Amino acid sequence: MPIDVELKTILEAALLAAGRPLSLAELENLFAEDERPEPAEIQTALAELAEDCRSRAVELKQVASGYRLQIREAFSPWVSRLFEERPGRYSRAFLETLAIIAYRQPVTRGDIEDIRGVAVSSNIVRTLQERGWIHVVGHKEVPGRPALLATTRHFLDYFNLKSLEELPPLQEFIDDLALQPAPQDQVATENANPESIE
Repeated sequence: MPIDVELKTILEAALLAAGRPLSLAELENLFAEDERPEPAEIQTALAELAEDCRSRAVELKQVASGYRLQIREAFSPWVSRLFEERPGRYSRAFLETLAIIAYRQPVTRGDIEDIRGVAVSSNIVRTLQERGWIHVVGHKEVPGRPALLATTRHFLDYFNLKSLEELPPLQEFIDDLALQPAPQDQVATENANPESIE
């Protein structure tokens, strides 16, 4: 199949219908073997589709799991009004825990507590795991064999990243976090109320 409008349109339709990122392999599998375009043809068609989207409200974005069509960030204030659910509001403790895992992974709960100076709420770790943002990647070879936590592809996809190298510089993140209200942590433990997370 030559690279033409049809290939580009098929890819666009699949990306719109999927509602999630699609890998190159998944895009190749849209076609029967006898009509399957070469990977280079699909890449070229994706590049052309991205160019076509430049003047539109949607953009083609490559994230960790593949390619997806998404609304441009500039239109977020209007589009967000379509959804009744309010965006999550994350506590400082939640963001600090996630940041430590993202920037220092793999880490144990003890490592996080050493850095933050307070106990990590089980509720925060559970919520991060339920969202699919972190997972256990192994166990540290010390007494008790604590779990080593790291971020997932879903974390990268959610935050619109292809890889961890695209995270903002740590100092920039710390500066942004400093603008938030002071944490309500207690030295021994954190409030386990779910409303304190979101």
